[in-house]
Amino acid sequence: MAGKYYEEFEVGETIVHEKRRTVSERDNQTFCDMTMNQQPLHLDAEFAAETQFGERLVNGIYTMALATGLSIPDTTDGTIVANLSYDDVEHPNPVFHGDTIRAESTVLDKRETSDGERGVVTMRVDAYKLDGEDDAAAEGKADGGETLVCTFERTVLSLKREHAE
Repeated sequence: MAGKYYEEFEVGETIVHEKRRTVSERDNQTFCDMTMNQQPLHLDAEFAAETQFGERLVNGIYTMALATGLSIPDTTDGTIVANLSYDDVEHPNPVFHGDTIRAESTVLDKRETSDGERGVVTMRVDAYKLDGEDDAAAEGKADGGETLVCTFERTVLSLKREHAE
């Protein structure tokens, strides 16, 4: 599905993105290598085992990037001029190897540019890990749910349909 043009976004709408991704050890390792992030909490199993988490965590910036990527087909694929900002980033819960991530975007604000040819759209992107039945049972839940793992605001400069080439 192609992204939305400026006039197709509605303030208050929530777009639930259908694509999901299960994060692998290789994803985390590769991302850390590519960004030169050598934090042992992400890479060193022995180190991480001694922390409150008991195992390696997925790099939080990867989680944020993944949530952005999951949102693009439904929001800005082919209709964006530029990303303008990422704000108010929070990682309320950890992501581990093997967790499956899904995302949704809620349109918070939109305004036309001064020339009227484009628009600025701000969305809150929320990323959740799906809690499997084993996790749910351990937490006393009847069935699998989900846990918020990353939330942030993404502001984009969006094309208007009439001015798209």
